[in-house]
Amino acid sequence: MRIPPAPPTLPEGVEVVDAPVSIAKAKDPVRAMRSAPGASIVMACRAVAEGRAQALVCAGGTGAALAAGLFNIKRAKGIYRPALAIPLPVPHSPVTLLDVGANAECRREHIVQFAFMGAALARVVLGVEHPRIGLLSNGEEPARGSALVVESHAELARRAGDLSAFEFIGNVEGDDVVGGVADVIVTDGFTGNVALKLMEAVSQTMLGAVREAAMSSARAKLGGALLRGALRGFREEIDPEANGGAYLLGLRNLGVVPHGRFSRHGFANAILRAEQGAREDIVGQTQVALERAGALRQRAGGVPIRSGR
Repeated sequence: MRIPPAPPTLPEGVEVVDAPVSIAKAKDPVRAMRSAPGASIVMACRAVAEGRAQALVCAGGTGAALAAGLFNIKRAKGIYRPALAIPLPVPHSPVTLLDVGANAECRREHIVQFAFMGAALARVVLGVEHPRIGLLSNGEEPARGSALVVESHAELARRAGDLSAFEFIGNVEGDDVVGGVADVIVTDGFTGNVALKLMEAVSQTMLGAVREAAMSSARAKLGGALLRGALRGFREEIDPEANGGAYLLGLRNLGVVPHGRFSRHGFANAILRAEQGAREDIVGQTQVALERAGALRQRAGGVPIRSGR
């Protein structure tokens, strides 16, 4: 009689929860989340809300993660909208871009809060002591851009003299995103998502073109062999998996959303970034900065909605 092997022993602190339902591809994430309480993303968010976990890592659909996070973990007090922030793998000049997809339409006060969220992320996770914040526009002049950009620029500039959380450097253009002029760039979720996907596509196309050129002839193969070490280092430097994906900011606990096509390397980094953000309390630091600057959402009568953390 063959004796089945004993189940592996789980590491300390690990709990496996049976969650057989997925709503990652649902067309209506809110309806799917409400109708499927056993979905993995719902149960994961519930574990965070109940204190059984301190951060969320979700590689499913962004819409499902946002809906489940809002209904279960809930927004941090005084936050208008959660935002997705992603550290872009720019060689020698990493920059955090937000929002990259959580909010297609924004108001001025949302953009201002995004700036504080991005600054906190840059300090806690990337080690930037005094982040430089830029506002994405089609020109450097304060009057350039959409009505939202002009209003947001005026508000950030008005607060600049009283801010210790970051330095507002004004409008930045598309080429500045990878130019090292800012540590954090803020925009609405529609523009940010288009910019992010364009950058990812260009990066992948260039890497593919380099590989193709290196294999095009015997001489090219020889040159490619000589450059292999340097190119490997460059590829690792611009690898989007290195930072673990996008950070879902503005909830009562941190969320990290890796891309669904990431390898185990990317998912491992997402878990490590979530642990670091929870340990160093990126949510609490963001709340403190927003409260000091008077950037929290206010009740009727101008009374700030303070954090209950």
